[in-house]
Amino acid sequence: MPAQPALLSTVSAARAKGLRCLKFAVPSLIFLIGSCACAELPDSKAIIARHTEQVARFENVSGPLSVRKSAAILADLKAKSGDIDILDKQIALEQAIVGSPLVVGNKVTLLQDGAATYAAMFAAIRKARDHINLESYIIDDDEIGRQFADLLLAQQARGIQVNVIYDSVGAINTPQAYFARLRAGGIAVLEFNPINPLAAKKEWLLNNRDHRKLLVVDGLVAFIGGINISSVYSSGSATKRPRNAAVNTVAWRDTDLQIEGPVVAELQKLFIETWEKQQGKALAAKAYFPALKVRGKDIVRAIGSTPDDPYSLIYLTLLSAIGNAEKQIQLTNAYFVPDPQLLKALSDAAGRGVEVKLILPSHSDSEIVFHAGRSHYAALLKAGVKIYERQGALLHSKTALIDGVWSCVGSTNLDWRSFLDNDEVNAVILGREFAQQMQGMIDRDLAASVAIDLPGWENRSLLFRAKEWGARLFQRLL
Repeated sequence: MPAQPALLSTVSAARAKGLRCLKFAVPSLIFLIGSCACAELPDSKAIIARHTEQVARFENVSGPLSVRKSAAILADLKAKSGDIDILDKQIALEQAIVGSPLVVGNKVTLLQDGAATYAAMFAAIRKARDHINLESYIIDDDEIGRQFADLLLAQQARGIQVNVIYDSVGAINTPQAYFARLRAGGIAVLEFNPINPLAAKKEWLLNNRDHRKLLVVDGLVAFIGGINISSVYSSGSATKRPRNAAVNTVAWRDTDLQIEGPVVAELQKLFIETWEKQQGKALAAKAYFPALKVRGKDIVRAIGSTPDDPYSLIYLTLLSAIGNAEKQIQLTNAYFVPDPQLLKALSDAAGRGVEVKLILPSHSDSEIVFHAGRSHYAALLKAGVKIYERQGALLHSKTALIDGVWSCVGSTNLDWRSFLDNDEVNAVILGREFAQQMQGMIDRDLAASVAIDLPGWENRSLLFRAKEWGARLFQRLL
């Protein structure tokens, strides 16, 4: 997210956790990024209309499946999911727009909060035999960051190649000595779109940030989601904290996935594409694409999105899924600054009888984002959308569950920056079995949330209304 050397102190002080630098430095940066502010989200209806329906096609460890086998998989999936029509419509549309395959034979493990995620990551890193590829928006020089550094350096010393991509703004508070230590140990380290224009290897794209959180080990197992490398995630969201606790001491609620199986190759491709696009030194010759085996029954599509794309693939995927929903939409997200098309899609869904639930933060590390999102509550509540604010933890999760069969987890927030300016990565998982795990997680979040009702919301203070109005002026930059 944008910053420049003269503004680093402002950004650093406002960063709190480091995720939303721009949110706090907006007034000072408008002139600097005025040109990029002209970018607009695409006309989603027009793009979706241009893509005619296709026959659903799947892939396995051996490659694309025949039309007959694909049809059999879809029929079985629908039978187990209650013949939900979204499967036909959404699979066809994603196939036409996204390009990445829908892959069968995977095992997806749902990871809640940092402690469980880091434990699973550390276990996978210790088992590495060939290489480790880590890409993260934030890598902090704190207890967790140093645990990662120590483990990665130990593996590099054993001859396992470690490659690391970090975002220049996301790691703005991380001393260069941290990364120098990694490099000195033989780890290949790449800074994504450096803040310093003199360090840029290509066009200086300050507004394009790498917001992905991706770990791939031996090309066999991958982790994606919302969790950065930082000790703020160390406390689980079940931890009891005082309500007035500082942001950096409150528990963080987040979600990640551990993925094993043939779809890992698609996530590996995304890492390597980023490395090459950023003109990193040639990667050491390793088995980045090993022969993959069936590891489970989950059907997964990996979706990467960058500003280089003609339109955000993740944005269109989500909008189309909302548009195809028949029964229920449940979105959990940390930074909710919706554009008009997303607002309309949610309102239209509620209007046609779909139960729409939004689980959003009750407080945030970015006050301006928090109030910009709240400025849309009244219109959504009037349209019949149900809104809940998560209590007792700082919500940082980015998930979707639609019609109890279409699940999505990744790094993408529901804001303009994620859809227009950032590199992001999400995974779509089809099927009732995984969706039931998602539903259990959502139910726990709902139990820890407070419902926002329209009469109560309309009685909020003038101070809150003023903050919402002011924050909304900058929502395109958020």
